[in-house]
Amino acid sequence: MRGLAFTVTAALALAGCSVYSPDAGHEVVLIEKPWFFGHGGVDAESVKTGRTFAAITTDGIDVYMQPQKFDVELPDTMTSDGVPITFHAITVMQVTDSVSLIRSFGPNWYLNNLEEPFKTMVRQAVRKRGMNETAISTTALDAIDAEIREALVTFIKDKGLPVQLVTMTVGRANPPDAIKNQRIETAAQEQRVQTEKQIKLAEDQRKMAEESRATADNAYRQAIGLSPEQYVQLKRIEMEARVCADGKCTFIENGGAMPSFNVR
Repeated sequence: MRGLAFTVTAALALAGCSVYSPDAGHEVVLIEKPWFFGHGGVDAESVKTGRTFAAITTDGIDVYMQPQKFDVELPDTMTSDGVPITFHAITVMQVTDSVSLIRSFGPNWYLNNLEEPFKTMVRQAVRKRGMNETAISTTALDAIDAEIREALVTFIKDKGLPVQLVTMTVGRANPPDAIKNQRIETAAQEQRVQTEKQIKLAEDQRKMAEESRATADNAYRQAIGLSPEQYVQLKRIEMEARVCADGKCTFIENGGAMPSFNVR
């Protein structure tokens, strides 16, 4: 009878409790909110592993302790030459002290403390550089990354946020569609110019080859002592000889050779 009473009492006691058992890589920060007595507040120790029972008036906030990624899209970020470009930036943060984080900054610590300052850092860094070096040649991206990373680390330290910056990357900038279309058209025009140059070069080379061949033929004609008309006749005879080499020609008196073909 006593065992049954104890079991019922324990069940009733547990029914008035909150149970917390964080997963791996998580911690639960307990916030006491007593109804009648005590001051409440954030517990000094977080729940790290195992199962913990707390009063029903105690809230538990789950905090992810592994590195976590935050994406930010920055449309219409102005460059130094007044061209709006779009950036996609990524930061990876890791919480170092869950209790201090929740006590001082709350569960929405990134949204309330870091997102807008980070956007401002990106805009300020981009504003120092032109569109071509940022969006087209990308020569400025490494410098932008380094500048923003340093500013962000300093900001986190000065703010007292118990988080560390693991990585930070500002992705390739995207210029407006009008700029893209202009670049594509310019590239197409440059390609056409190169193609025309190659065609002209080939034609010039062919012209030089023909002129060289004509010069050589004329020198040969003069060397064998033929007039232009006689040289033309000689070339015609040589051509007929090549065509009629297999015997498929009909010779007409005073008319030269006439090639013949079998048609089936």
